[in-house]
Amino acid sequence: MVRIVETSVRDGHQSLFATRMTTEEVVKLCEAYDRAGFSAIEVWGGATFDSCMRFLNEDPWERLRAVRKVCKNTKLQMLFRGQNILGYRHYSDDVVDMFCKKSIENGIDIIRVFDALNDIRNLETAVKSTKKYGGECQIALSYTTSPIHTIEYYVNLAKEIEELGADSICIKDMAGVLLPEDATKLVSALKKNCNLPIELHSHCTAGICEMTYMAAIKAGVDIVDTSVSPLSNGTAQPSTQALCNALRGTEYDPKIDMDVIHEIEPEVTKIVNKYVANGLLNPKSFQVNPNILTYQVPGGMLSNMIKQLTDQGAMDRYEEVLREIPNVRKEMGYPPLVTPLSQMVGTQSVLNILGGERYKLCAKEIKDYLHGRYGKSPAPVNEEIKKKIIGDDEVITCRPADLLEPEFEKLKEKYKDIAKCDEDVLSLALFEGVATEFLTNKYNPKPAIEEDSFDMYI
Repeated sequence: MVRIVETSVRDGHQSLFATRMTTEEVVKLCEAYDRAGFSAIEVWGGATFDSCMRFLNEDPWERLRAVRKVCKNTKLQMLFRGQNILGYRHYSDDVVDMFCKKSIENGIDIIRVFDALNDIRNLETAVKSTKKYGGECQIALSYTTSPIHTIEYYVNLAKEIEELGADSICIKDMAGVLLPEDATKLVSALKKNCNLPIELHSHCTAGICEMTYMAAIKAGVDIVDTSVSPLSNGTAQPSTQALCNALRGTEYDPKIDMDVIHEIEPEVTKIVNKYVANGLLNPKSFQVNPNILTYQVPGGMLSNMIKQLTDQGAMDRYEEVLREIPNVRKEMGYPPLVTPLSQMVGTQSVLNILGGERYKLCAKEIKDYLHGRYGKSPAPVNEEIKKKIIGDDEVITCRPADLLEPEFEKLKEKYKDIAKCDEDVLSLALFEGVATEFLTNKYNPKPAIEEDSFDMYI
């Protein structure tokens, strides 16, 4: 039997309409999902934390507690980026430790952690802290293809992960580029050389995901990530209902209670229709784009790049930028195109094309990457390019977080007037500007302005 992790209330709607689902909608779906027999429900992490405060005026910690309250039978899972947690820089070990502690205290059972560079050093604190506070830790391999990302590379990485103390391994195919035959080889090799359960996470953007899932299941994968329709397919995960029907009566049957799923389907449809109507869900998100297999570009990275080009009035250079991405990635040492590296490589590709000279303009994050502040690149960086960008500057070779001073208590003191609990301090640590505004308004809401008052214009 293959097990299923349901993703619609986290990655499903994050991939389709930028994580705008409200807590009320999430809780309503989770209440039903809890009765369906899933291995776990992915409910938190990723972009949900930022979006709650930034766009929805909701407290992400309160969302987690609300979901936990209605989920009595099913494990709750979250995703975060190791030493980056949910932000875009490395945080000190004490912040990572406290985040793991509070996530578990507030209801998380399984923490899936990954590093954009597959630099295991950036996951050490997250793994140790998750285990220390009684959670299950799953480490994800950021899957990509390149001359160095071979089956042997991933097998060796899996052995390191097992040694580090993880409870399971996830193949995280963020761009949806894992081919069926490659999935067969990779899963078979991991099962042969590793004793941990193997999970597969992918996206339907390139149009091959369902075939890849079936190949992986037959090769022995233990768990797959799916999303309840119609919050599935396109840039999201495969349909939960479709996969369950395809496997029904076979040795792989997940035994999901489909009556429960059918019962909640009208509510899922209602949510999707709402976001189509208000424009947040573009129907193009459901379209298949096989070109992703050529350029290795995840859906989110593609949309960011299109926005950058549109803002510059340069959409006519789109194909040039697409062709530039593999060049930049090679010169940067073949980093997997996952947050934050996907945004960095995409932005640099735009700058290279629009700047008139390659690397004449350079993103700050690329400079930090070349200085080693994100960790070790999978392959050596092009020395000529590195010299052009950072000259003879010293490059960090240690674990980047070793250079960071403890932050948590300093932030607690700095924001003692608006942070009422440790969870508030963590919100401020991750998204300082957004959380400052959110918490200030939460605890000291501005009085409503009467309709006939014109004081605001004086």
